[in-house]
Amino acid sequence: MHSVAPRHIVMIRQKKTKQNNWLLYITRMASVAMCVIIFMAACSSNKTEVAEGYENVDSLPSLYTRDVNTLISDSGVTRYRIEAPVWYMYESEAMENPYWYFPEGLYVEQFDTTFATETMIKGDTAIYYKKEQLWRLDRNVHIENVEGRQFDTHQLYWNQKKRRIYSDSAIRITTGEEIIEGVGFESNEQITKYTILRVTGIFTVERDTTQVTSDTTAVDSATAND
Repeated sequence: MHSVAPRHIVMIRQKKTKQNNWLLYITRMASVAMCVIIFMAACSSNKTEVAEGYENVDSLPSLYTRDVNTLISDSGVTRYRIEAPVWYMYESEAMENPYWYFPEGLYVEQFDTTFATETMIKGDTAIYYKKEQLWRLDRNVHIENVEGRQFDTHQLYWNQKKRRIYSDSAIRITTGEEIIEGVGFESNEQITKYTILRVTGIFTVERDTTQVTSDTTAVDSATAND
């Protein structure tokens, strides 16, 4: 004969099983809750560290992009093409003078009304001040105009409001016939009418001989053609 456990013993075992399951459930939920608390505390700590590192919001760029190749319009007409490895925009509402920053170099092409290239400008770094519409290019600044003349300097300013390009640094102008060196430079945007404020030398290249002239005080494009 099979022995049959008393009914009250079976009920006690069932109660113990339910209690054990309930204790197991509570333990698991407590573990999960503890993990969530630890995770939230860690996140809160990280957020505090980030906030402490950037107390001045104006020091953060409002936009950052890489490998830029874009067209820019002026009065509804496409006038410029910009290429840059990195482009930071600082344009928060609290800033008095918003600007763009190109820390790894800038290449700009300027077009005429027929979309033909008038001028090419590039530099190792550049800043554009939006309110003034003023560009500043630094280090290894190189310009080429539609006539093929090349201009090299250490620093260059380009005022788009006044449509003027100028520099206080030493400059070197290379044409098909001569090299002109000086300090200080002013020009129109197309770099077709320009003046060197203080000429230090004009080197006219004729085959294998070099003739040096240094008594000129100002050179514009008409003089450079003579």
